[in-house]
Amino acid sequence: MADERIQAVIFDAAGTLLLLREPVGESYSRFASEFGVEVPAGRLDEAFARVFAAAPPNVHPGETLFNAERLERGWWHDRVRETFKAADQMSSFADFDGFFERVFRHYSGIEAWQAAPGALETVTSLAKSSRMIAVLSNFDQRLRPLLKAFGLHEHFDAITTPADAGAAKPERMIFDVCLKRLGIPGHRAVYVGDQPDEDIEGARAAGMRAIHVADLSSLRDLPDAIDALEKELP
Repeated sequence: MADERIQAVIFDAAGTLLLLREPVGESYSRFASEFGVEVPAGRLDEAFARVFAAAPPNVHPGETLFNAERLERGWWHDRVRETFKAADQMSSFADFDGFFERVFRHYSGIEAWQAAPGALETVTSLAKSSRMIAVLSNFDQRLRPLLKAFGLHEHFDAITTPADAGAAKPERMIFDVCLKRLGIPGHRAVYVGDQPDEDIEGARAAGMRAIHVADLSSLRDLPDAIDALEKELP
């Protein structure tokens, strides 16, 4: 039992620690209106979901962090443009780059995001325990400043993104990079996320235990859920 104790709790970011303040379509529609383009929020929300699901991973192996940041931004530029074309073929911006800059900046800060209920309380509590805590996310390099803005960054022993690992969830490589940074094998960690395939199945395939946030009333329940996992061990 001692050799199986959970030593680290690893969190997903968007959808787990951080939640959007409003649907993507509403933000896109509001900002587009400022640039003279009118597309209904619901149509943009549906188009974004389709475009995002079909997009290649925002991963750029072999690039420096500086170059990867530029390529990540370009990836989002393409996705936003595709979203508007998918929502309304007739939509046309006089200054699409200016519009995109507004959108990209919006999702870089707390204007777009809020901490999930119980997130700061739970992360702070875990940081005071004997367990390590980390973030493993497909977010781009805006993640670290964003976590810092919410007072979360300082509590993590490791933060791993595709730019760090050269891979994205559900690929095993990104999980292995995070585990190597923590210095533990997969079975000594539990991953907490909101996506069944990328998070839960991806973590399990990497040898980790996994908890879906939908199974918790809030993140405040996480310590008890982890204790319950340990009690199930032989």
